[in-house]
Amino acid sequence: MANMYAYLAGIAQSVGLLYFIGIFLSVCAYAFWPRNKARFERAASLPLNED
Repeated sequence: MANMYAYLAGIAQSVGLLYFIGIFLSVCAYAFWPRNKARFERAASLPLNED
């Protein structure tokens, strides 16, 4: 029983790691995608704009 738990825990850790690496890479791709540059520059300058 202890071996089965260790085996399943190892699989869960590996799948979880791959899942979070995938999410991280997706967020990085979205942030650095050239099409989004203008949107992020507009958002960055919002605090500096006068109302």
